Amino acid sequence: MSSPQRKTDSGEVLDAVVIGAGWAGLGVSYWLARHGLRHSVLERGRIGETWRMQRWDSFRMNTPNVQTVMPGDCYEGPDPDSAMTRDQFVTLLEDFAGRNALPIEPDTAVSELTHENGAYRLTTSRGTLWARNVIVASGSLNCPVRPIWAAALSPGLRQIDASGYHSAADLPDGAVLVVGGGQSGAQIAEELADAGRTVFLATSRVGRLPRRYRGRDIMVWLLESGFLDVRREDVIRLAGRIPPRGVLGSMYTISLQALSARGIVLLGRLTGIEDDGSFSFADDLEANARFADEASENVKRYVDDYINRTGIDAPVAEPDPAETVAMRQPNPTIGSLDLSRSGVTCVVWCTGFKGDFSWMRLLPGALDSRGQPVHVDGVAALPGLYFAGLDFASTRKSGIILAIPEEAPRLAEHIAGRS
Repeated sequence: MSSPQRKTDSGEVLDAVVIGAGWAGLGVSYWLARHGLRHSVLERGRIGETWRMQRWDSFRMNTPNVQTVMPGDCYEGPDPDSAMTRDQFVTLLEDFAGRNALPIEPDTAVSELTHENGAYRLTTSRGTLWARNVIVASGSLNCPVRPIWAAALSPGLRQIDASGYHSAADLPDGAVLVVGGGQSGAQIAEELADAGRTVFLATSRVGRLPRRYRGRDIMVWLLESGFLDVRREDVIRLAGRIPPRGVLGSMYTISLQALSARGIVLLGRLTGIEDDGSFSFADDLEANARFADEASENVKRYVDDYINRTGIDAPVAEPDPAETVAMRQPNPTIGSLDLSRSGVTCVVWCTGFKGDFSWMRLLPGALDSRGQPVHVDGVAALPGLYFAGLDFASTRKSGIILAIPEEAPRLAEHIAGRS
C-alpha cells in the first residue's frame, strides 16, 4: 500500500512518521490512526521485512497463537497453543495493515534524520518528509554481532550469522560449529542435527523456560502472573545486567541435555582462537547447564506461587522429557577444537544483535556512546522523538509482541498530546 499522505520540502508537515512496518510500527500506526493523526509508516522493504529476511525457513514464533495478535484482534482459530510459522506471521502483519488501511510506504529506506525549525526532516530513498513526531520502530536486534577476531579466520571457512541462516541445505557439506547457546543457537543446532549434520554447540550462560507447565503454555502463565511486567531497572538489579532471553522451544522444551541426547556435541563458552587456529573453550559446560536448569526451576516456582496465591485450580506438574533426560558430555572434555580435523566447514554465529541507528547520528542526545537509543519507556529526551519495540525498553515483555497493548497506545497518546 502506498500512503496518500506523503509530504516533501513543500513545507507541509505530517503529525508523525513511523519508521519500520513490523509489529511494533504497525501497532503504533493503528493507534495513531485512532487518534486521527496524519502519518506515514516508512518501511525499507516490505511489511515485516526483518521477519522475512532474518529468520530461518522453519522459524516459529515463541508466543502461542492465542497471544500472537495485533491491536483490536483476538485469536479465534482451532489451535491456540500452537505457534505461527515465519510466513504465517508475515501474513498476519500484512492482513492487519490492509484491514486497517494503515498508510504504509514500502521500499522507503531512511538514510538521515535531523531536527530543523521545530520539525523532523527525514531523508529517504524516495525523497524528503517532514514530521512533528518520529517513532523509530526499526528494531534493536537486527544487526548481528560477532567476536572481533572472527574476521581473521580462514576464508575457506564459511561464516554466517543467525540472521543469515535459512536451512541446513544452504550450508556446505561437513560438520557445523554453532556458537551461542541462546534462543537462536539452540534452535538452529537442533535443526542441523535433525538434518543429519554433525553439530558442535558452544554454550553460554543462558537461562531456559519449559514450553508447558501445569496445563498451560508457559507464556500464558508468565503474562497472567505478572512475571513479564517486571521493570527493566529491576531486571538489571537482579541480574547485574540485561540478560539474554531464556531458551524457549517453539513447540516443546529445549534443554542442553535434550540437545546432547540428539547427538549434538556440547562445548563450553568459546573464548578465542589459539596460535594454531584451533578454537578454545572454557571449562564451564556443566555450569552453563546448571544455570539453565536453575532458571527453569525459578520460573516454575514463580508460577507455583502465583497459582497458590490466587487459588487457581491447575493440574500438578508433569515430568518434562527435555528436563529428565541425562546430559551427554564429551569425554574427555573438549577445551580446544581444530576445525579442519573435526570436519567443520561452517560456523554459525549466534552471538547476539544490536540495532543500527547510525542514520540518527546527527540528532544530539538521541544515542548513547554505543550508538543505541537514549530513552525512558520509549520516550526520548528530544521532544517528538520516540522508540517502539526495543528489547527490554520498559519491562520484560518489551521487545516481544505482548508489549503492543501497553506500548503502542501509550506512545500514541503522548504524541496526540503534543499535536
